[in-house]
Amino acid sequence: MLSHPLLFMIMLLAIGFIAKNNSLILAAAVLIILRLIGADEKIFAVLQTKGINWGVTIITIAVLAPIASGQIGFKELGEAIKSPYAWIALAAGMAVALIAKYGIQLLSTDPHITTALVIGTILAVAVFKGVAVGPLIGAGIAYMAMKIFDFIK
Repeated sequence: MLSHPLLFMIMLLAIGFIAKNNSLILAAAVLIILRLIGADEKIFAVLQTKGINWGVTIITIAVLAPIASGQIGFKELGEAIKSPYAWIALAAGMAVALIAKYGIQLLSTDPHITTALVIGTILAVAVFKGVAVGPLIGAGIAYMAMKIFDFIK
């Protein structure tokens, strides 16, 4: 009954409680429940292939919600482009989106990297109160670092 994956998930659940990280607690609990009720074989494959896209969609909805609610409009957009910080944010947003593109590419072509990225993300979430968007951006940064390493080598 207590397989290695289940023990690993229980350990992550405990880390979530110790670190008081609700996202990690919820994620681990949902996956443990799915495994215990036997839905893991059907659902895990879908989560692995579609989950990142669903997550990006949910984050995009959250980011666009202030526009949809009217809190951010054309007036605020006009004021923002006058600010040097807005231009920095624009460049950072573009850079992160491009880096994430390479992250998706790396995760699909080199899945063993996923293990290190997931562990790094879990550590950052649990120990440093990070946010679990790390695997995608982390994979993109890793991809770029690997390309630089290959170029130098």
